[in-house]
Amino acid sequence: MGTAAAIVLVFVGCCSNVVSLELLAREFPGCGNIVTFAQFLFIALEGFIFETKCGRKKPTIPIRNYVIMVTMFFTVSVINNYALNFNIAMPLHMIFRSGSLIANMILGIIILKKRYSASKYLSIALVSAGIFICTIMSAKQVNVANEGSEEEGFNALMRWLIGIAMLTFALLMSARMGIFQETLYKQYGKHSKEALFYNHFLPLPGFLLLSTDIYHHCVHFSQSAPAVVPVVGLTMPIMWLYLLVNVITQYPAQRKS
Repeated sequence: MGTAAAIVLVFVGCCSNVVSLELLAREFPGCGNIVTFAQFLFIALEGFIFETKCGRKKPTIPIRNYVIMVTMFFTVSVINNYALNFNIAMPLHMIFRSGSLIANMILGIIILKKRYSASKYLSIALVSAGIFICTIMSAKQVNVANEGSEEEGFNALMRWLIGIAMLTFALLMSARMGIFQETLYKQYGKHSKEALFYNHFLPLPGFLLLSTDIYHHCVHFSQSAPAVVPVVGLTMPIMWLYLLVNVITQYPAQRKS
């Protein structure tokens, strides 16, 4: 595959993933749990079959280390998706999550005692400024969208601030997870496919705590308007179709990371 084709496929995949997530969140703002569960389940099944050979291949990195990594990864995934419940616009959600370079640099300086060139500090400062501007503009949109009573506007703003706090916490936790993963790779060698599987397989029991919410959205998804799946020609509820597109397009991004 040529470079241009690869870039186009990545671009189309990322755009499809974002669009499908926005369509899901626009109809059901609290659907983050079912989206996360579907993504984890799909990648866990694929990894169980192709990476662990249906459980016959033993992990190279000890499971106890994966448990620590999984706790952080599960927390980041759930909080990122749950933040959509708190008046967080999808563009802001995307831009905030793309700020991982800032968090990685800050924690790298604090934990790993790293030092960077002046050009890198300048680049991070520019990215930070962009995220700050987007955040401020998003706050103004929240105020405009809730031009009711003063109390309603205040409550909407407080929910938005909680969402921002959740995204910030998830961003820092994700950076900390990256540092932990880096130290494991230095000790045991890089086993990204193995890590991808265990990071998605081990948290699955944790979704039992969210089972009521997941079931609630399964019912609503099944009651959505029917839609025809392109190429295949099958008919299925449109919300399930959006979820399928989101899960499939999320997979290459997870493998790349």
